Amino acid sequence: MESAFQWVTKEAVLTEEAMRGVRFNVLDVALHNDAIHRGGGQIIPTARRVYYAAELTASPRLQEPVYIVDVTCPSDAVGGVYSCLAQRRGIVINEEPMTGAPLSIVKAYLPVAESFGFTARLRGSTSGQAFPQCVFDHWEVLTSDPMDTSSKAYQVVADIRKRKGLKEGIPALDSFIDKL
Repeated sequence: MESAFQWVTKEAVLTEEAMRGVRFNVLDVALHNDAIHRGGGQIIPTARRVYYAAELTASPRLQEPVYIVDVTCPSDAVGGVYSCLAQRRGIVINEEPMTGAPLSIVKAYLPVAESFGFTARLRGSTSGQAFPQCVFDHWEVLTSDPMDTSSKAYQVVADIRKRKGLKEGIPALDSFIDKL
């Protein structure tokens, strides 16, 4: 059971990415009377399918990595920084002028997935006057449902599965039922 748990949490059913902050409550287990049928070769694949099915029925959510971005720019270019961040799901958390200089420092959260091409776009929005620095800060839960085909989370799952060469779409629950 522990090996199956480690396997499943390392390669979750939605994207084959590691799971974080999960708990499975194992309430009942019925094992075969004969010891030959209770080996790892029989228990691990079965437990793995149970864990995958439990994940699918538990309203799973995705977490995405988020950068904290420090943007240094002239005070008159702050508007371009705000508009560029807003286009990329960025959230400004602080803006303060730099003492002794006509510069401002804007601090914001920016999802890592939205950061590709951010520097070039930011420099384009500010005529090359803004200089960002991105550092990983935290993980944030995507609030949308990855099972809803019209949600942002479903699109993230679809993109990851395509990039990894996995089957298109989230596996159906009935694919984890034992077929006797």
